[in-house]
Amino acid sequence: MHRRDFISKGCSACIAGTGLSMLFTACQSTRYISGTLNKNGLIVSADEFKINRKGGAGHLSFIIVRNEALLFPIYVYRFSDTIYSAVWMKCSHQGNELQASGDYLQCPAHGSEFNNKGEVTNGPAERNLKIFSVSKNKSELFIDLRKA
Repeated sequence: MHRRDFISKGCSACIAGTGLSMLFTACQSTRYISGTLNKNGLIVSADEFKINRKGGAGHLSFIIVRNEALLFPIYVYRFSDTIYSAVWMKCSHQGNELQASGDYLQCPAHGSEFNNKGEVTNGPAERNLKIFSVSKNKSELFIDLRKA
């Protein structure tokens, strides 16, 4: 094998291996839950954010609440043990269901992006998403669907 071929093939293998390892460490499984719906909102256990990791417990940064009574899911983001946001996953541009990807939501139809607080970060959407207030009582989160 010539030196040039060796370097080319060797570097390609290293880059591919590094990319795969970065991909796997960046992956976070998405947890879908249904929550308990009452006349005022949704109740979700804060324990839904807990995960077991090698070397100790950790937390998911977000969960998605799907309930058959809701038209669209709700993206619930955990900033800390006491601070959460709840965002309606309906694009403000043309009403498509959004996809969650870590700290942001993206519209698969036209590429609009929103941060974990529902604020537009990339158009064509011009309006922020509908958000709901979240309160924590012991180990339960209450997502108030009355105030949007």
